[in-house]
Amino acid sequence: MMLPGPPYAEPVLLTDAMLRRLDMPGPRYTSYPTADRFVEAFGPAEYRQALRQRAQGAVAGGAPPLSLYLHIPFCESLCYYCACNKIITKHHERARAYLDDLRIEVELHVAEIGRGQPVSQLHLGGGSPTFLSDAELDELMAMLRGAFRLLPEAEVGIEVDPRTATPQRLRHLSGMGFNRISFGVQDFDAGVQQAVHRVQPFEMVRDLMAEARALGFESINTDLIYGLPRQTPESFARTVAQIGELRPHRIALYSYAHLPQRFKPQRRIDGALLPAPDKRIRMLESAIAGFLSHGYVYIGMDHFALPTDALAVAKRQGRLHRNFQGYSTQPDCDLIGLGVSSIGRVGTTYSQNAKTLQEYHDALAQGEFPIVRGLSLTRDDLVRRAVIMALMCQGRVDYESIELAHLVKMREAFAAEFERLGPLQEMGLVEVGNQSIQVTPLGWFFVRAVAMVFDRHLQADQVRERFSRII
Repeated sequence: MMLPGPPYAEPVLLTDAMLRRLDMPGPRYTSYPTADRFVEAFGPAEYRQALRQRAQGAVAGGAPPLSLYLHIPFCESLCYYCACNKIITKHHERARAYLDDLRIEVELHVAEIGRGQPVSQLHLGGGSPTFLSDAELDELMAMLRGAFRLLPEAEVGIEVDPRTATPQRLRHLSGMGFNRISFGVQDFDAGVQQAVHRVQPFEMVRDLMAEARALGFESINTDLIYGLPRQTPESFARTVAQIGELRPHRIALYSYAHLPQRFKPQRRIDGALLPAPDKRIRMLESAIAGFLSHGYVYIGMDHFALPTDALAVAKRQGRLHRNFQGYSTQPDCDLIGLGVSSIGRVGTTYSQNAKTLQEYHDALAQGEFPIVRGLSLTRDDLVRRAVIMALMCQGRVDYESIELAHLVKMREAFAAEFERLGPLQEMGLVEVGNQSIQVTPLGWFFVRAVAMVFDRHLQADQVRERFSRII
């Protein structure tokens, strides 16, 4: 496998043996510790305490702007590959009760942290946020603006199912203040679309993207998945070429994780139709080469962006960050998750809402936060999070910065981890020096493998099949 691209001039060769060693499951590290480590001992009381500590910091002038994530779980049609928390229904009237519950949840937050807290990032995900009607989206945004203060420069994004959107809807979204939009594409091949029960012709996405560009959306993203049933290296190369033709600002390229024992919809996928590992690797190889040849910058892990996009600029300037939505230009800030199954981060805590509508509704009906699990980070968690996020975002860990911030000696605190870095260094993925750990250009493509070395929880149990594969 030959991996091209800046900043190296010559292609770098990965042998089959190296690829087999790297073809393993691993976390995406949108957080550390990862969400599978959350515990039920963390509940509404602990979450309320975290909010109050934030409110005290805001009074003292020490609380940064908020990030908001709002989950809309409804979809009209089931995509067989999907591992998201969703509710398949054509009964749009179900949105009414959900909006009422969201209003209660928002007011519970206002009661703890005060009204008008500044927000620098808002994202609507799902499910399909465009399941909501224009009037319902208007109501939702008015409710959020009444509770929080969206900053003029705020990133306001929404995920759009092309099958439930029209140019008129995009104009309405723009008028509501959305300036970032993400289209779920996955693959343009008709056979693949039929195999995963998501049929949306190339022309449909092309026309919507042209409208979004004409409306002046600051960032247009497309999601792709490789490793789906009926995909071949040749068919996926055609999809990559079509995406290059559409030229979105950002591209997210995900590896399909087939876990039918965990995700019921995936049981409808015939495992015999899934591409073999060697073909998956060829898809990844050609996709990377294709996007780079179209002028995209490799951001890290599974993200690409045009050189002028804010994400690419942040990477060049060393300002890249990572949160539950993936790579971001936003500095570390508290994230409030709203809606069923949403995950939040406040201070040194993580939390997650109830995963079912009934449990979510019942908690709110009693005037309680719908938190069902979470985590208060330990000192060890915090220092490991700093190391892992430095690797994932900057590709470099400077010992001095970690030692000064966390009062540890890197070589002493992570003696076992430095030993485990040895094989990765031999493979050319990382350089371990006297003052820093540096991910190599080749290592950027497998940065999860480097970060996993410092994951104490992962190293302790070695149970990794719940994660997607690195390749």
